[in-house]
Amino acid sequence: MPDTEEDPPICPLCQRSIPPGVPQSQHHLVPKLKGGKPEHRVLLHDICHREIHATLTEAELAREFHSIAALRAHPRLAKFIAWVRKRPPDFHSRVPGKRRKR
Repeated sequence: MPDTEEDPPICPLCQRSIPPGVPQSQHHLVPKLKGGKPEHRVLLHDICHREIHATLTEAELAREFHSIAALRAHPRLAKFIAWVRKRPPDFHSRVPGKRRKR
């Protein structure tokens, strides 16, 4: 009998699967406030999405970090990705408050 269940989506930031029921969210690669369109969204683990916004401002996202490759190359996010990849796909943790320098 063929398998009718689809494979869970993969988080493009951390490359872990996003199983059903795991907190997830859509990330606008270009923030909506900076002209981002709905078709330029990617599905991420909620923890990955929150880390992006704890690290970067909307202006930085629009100006320099509007692709997955750019996000993955950011030093702080690269460190986070290396850490979170060691966790199971359903791992969820509170992301502390804003870390970006003002």
